[in-house]
Amino acid sequence: MRCLLLFILFTAAVPPVTSSAAQAGPAQPQMTVAAAIGRLGDLDYKVRTRAAASLRRRSAPEVVPALLEALERHTDGYVRYRVLVLLSAFNHPRIPEVMRQATYDPNDRLRDVAFSYFEQHPDPSMLDAFLEALERETSEFVRPALVRAIAALGNEPRARQALLREVMRGQDFFRSAVIEALGDHKAAYAADALAQIAQLDGPLQDDAALALGKVGDRKALPVLAGLQRTAPRDVQPAVAAGICLLGVNCETHRSFLIRTLTFAEDTAGFQPLVRSAAAALAALAAGGDREAATALFDVGIPARDPARAPIALGTATFGVKNAGLLLSLLESRADRPAALTLVAEGFDMLEEDFLEEQFFAAVRKAYWGAAEGSGARAIAQEIIRALDF
Repeated sequence: MRCLLLFILFTAAVPPVTSSAAQAGPAQPQMTVAAAIGRLGDLDYKVRTRAAASLRRRSAPEVVPALLEALERHTDGYVRYRVLVLLSAFNHPRIPEVMRQATYDPNDRLRDVAFSYFEQHPDPSMLDAFLEALERETSEFVRPALVRAIAALGNEPRARQALLREVMRGQDFFRSAVIEALGDHKAAYAADALAQIAQLDGPLQDDAALALGKVGDRKALPVLAGLQRTAPRDVQPAVAAGICLLGVNCETHRSFLIRTLTFAEDTAGFQPLVRSAAAALAALAAGGDREAATALFDVGIPARDPARAPIALGTATFGVKNAGLLLSLLESRADRPAALTLVAEGFDMLEEDFLEEQFFAAVRKAYWGAAEGSGARAIAQEIIRALDF
């Protein structure tokens, strides 16, 4: 979804997939629905990208029936995956049932999309199925999405019990996904478990510190304050972000993160610190912190690799979680082309097709919600082009 020059042929406005007035926009891409679906799995990246864009630019009544048929009948597993990703951004009454069926699909990619969908559209009636899947799902690509779908049902006692069990057992990779999900879903019931993990040296310490901040319970402050004295250098950005997210002396801790990122970006040998500082600022930006988001652009735009890459990734990471803030920042920047290039590089690394699809849907909505000729509509149009949407 990335090459900056690919969509020079498609510079006109893009209607939202849920709009019944898609034809009110400029001419549609010259590709039939059937042809576009067939090319979603083309070996040529540009062909695949054009095909996906062609389908996104159409109204739901025009394209959803064909996508549903392809999901059921197509023999190419990758095409079915891309079809399900596209369907996730359409508002159609059959989508929830399609997603339910996809949670049982042998294709890992389809299960990942389905569980991701149910994180954003929580359905308590699915809890039994999710808990059963938790016992058998071993795919490192799918299990994090499953955990997040369960975390979205955190009001259910059985969901809480399952996650409290999972956060304390298994491989660190899987535990990290549970910790992140608990933080993102503000799981106050897990605060004690997260505090316990945060006080243990190891690869999960920064995840737990950041999650405690996201949960938002100030009872975690003594734990985080203690980590400021004892945690390794590369963990300190997560600790600072956690305290800021608790609403405690945020200006000081944000300034520390910005200074840390600036120093680490400019000094050889501090790449781990660049990654941790950029990730911490991205977490603040995802929560709506405009100064943190601005810092990622201010430091990232003039940066060079290898330091530039994690900063670019930080802009994309917060962008898919807070599209409104990203659009607002880009609209206000005088160096917009350079900022868009940084974001595009981040999306190249993100590898989150479902979240990217939801981001693009949000951008379309912003486009149509803005006045004709406004800066907001212009930046929505520019980001669609820059990200090859």
